[in-house]
Amino acid sequence: MNVPSQTQPAVTPIYHCCSEVHQVLHSVRSQLHQLCNEHIHRLVKIETIDGDVFEGHVAHFDNSYLYLNLSHPGYTRAFVPGFGFPGSNPNSNFILPLVLFNLLTISLL
Repeated sequence: MNVPSQTQPAVTPIYHCCSEVHQVLHSVRSQLHQLCNEHIHRLVKIETIDGDVFEGHVAHFDNSYLYLNLSHPGYTRAFVPGFGFPGSNPNSNFILPLVLFNLLTISLL
């Protein structure tokens, strides 16, 4: 029994990252990972490339996000991937995920 072959249409990329940009982005990500690892649970002020400013403690980071532990009295909800982060402040009630490549400055407070 012959099964008719189903060919997939060719996929045409609409964007392709050039190798130089890829190397720079990989370097920036490595640098941010090292920085976040050295300052985990420290109080920081973060400014994004869009001009937003946040203050809080570095709760966690991964390949894409930095999770900032904000303390806002009166708020009772939080975004925490999984079941929370080891060593996170149980008195804080708000975790803000920030995209690593949107960060312009991180300053210690």
